[in-house]
Formats: sequence, C-alpha cells, structure tokens
Amino acid sequence: MAILDIIQPDNPILRKKAVKVTSFDSKFQTLVDDMVETMIAAPGVGLAAPQVAVSQRLIVVRLPNDEDSRKEYGKEAGQLHVFANPKIIKASKEMVEGVEACLSIPGYYGEVDRHEMVVVTGQDRKGEPIRIKAKGWLARVFQHEIDHLDGQLFTDIANSVWKAGDDEEDDEMD
Repeated sequence: MAILDIIQPDNPILRKKAVKVTSFDSKFQTLVDDMVETMIAAPGVGLAAPQVAVSQRLIVVRLPNDEDSRKEYGKEAGQLHVFANPKIIKASKEMVEGVEACLSIPGYYGEVDRHEMVVVTGQDRKGEPIRIKAKGWLARVFQHEIDHLDGQLFTDIANSVWKAGDDEEDDEMD
C-alpha cells in the first residue's frame, strides 16, 4: 500500500466528471487500498478517486473511531465504506447547514447545505451491488465525495467560505 498525493484545484482532474468503474481487477484493489491508507493518513473521513488524480467513480468513507465518535455515531464509527459508481437514489427534503472542509483545499472551510439523509447505491470493491441509508454527518460525507465525482468542490456550493485562523483546528472532512 502507498500514500498517494492529494491534488488541489489547479489540477483539471478535480473538475472533470469521473468515468464509471468497469474493472474490479488487482489494479483497482490496489487503488482502493491506497486510497484508504491516504484518507487515514491525511487525516480525513472521505476521499474520492479524482482527489488522487484518478478519474474514476470511486469513493472511500470512514467516520472516526475514537471514544467520542463511537458515542455519537454508534456502529457507523470506524466502519469503512468503499463505493464504486455511487449514486444517490433518494434524499430527504430536510436540508441541514454544516461546516465542511476538503483535503484538496487545505486550510479552508465552508458552510454548505446538504440533505439530512441520503440513500446511496453502488458497487463494493468486488463489484457486488451495495446500498446504504446514511444520516447526519455520514450523509454529508457521502454527498461531498459524490460531488467530487462530478467535478464539484464544496466551495462551489458553499453559503460562505473562510480560511482557517491560527486558533482553529482542521476538522476532519475530506
């Protein structure tokens, strides 16, 4: 496994619509493993393949697994989600504003409106169909990562964006 370079907005791959994953071969499995390692090392809670300069519809998501996170997120804390070709098939009408950050835009935050709940379908790392109903922060992370697959950054849809001050810690997002 390897830690990959995370690209920034000056790289045009971040703005392209990623292509569908069609092969779940050993090269793809290595990409998944490398993305998980990169996300954890960053540290972040999500990573999309375009962020590591691979224009494929692949995301990895994992909420933190510390004691506070286990209390807040229950069984979702620390659970790894690997989705190839993810698609939001249902979203709640309820929208929630929340703070987001991005590994591709270090040092910046934004207030973004997202659906409180989403149902996402796709394929697991072996190509088998999967589905998840995500709520709260997990739903936000899925929406953020899927936006990356369509060439959209959180700064494109944020209500406001600001640079982190010296007194702010970087929130784990993606």
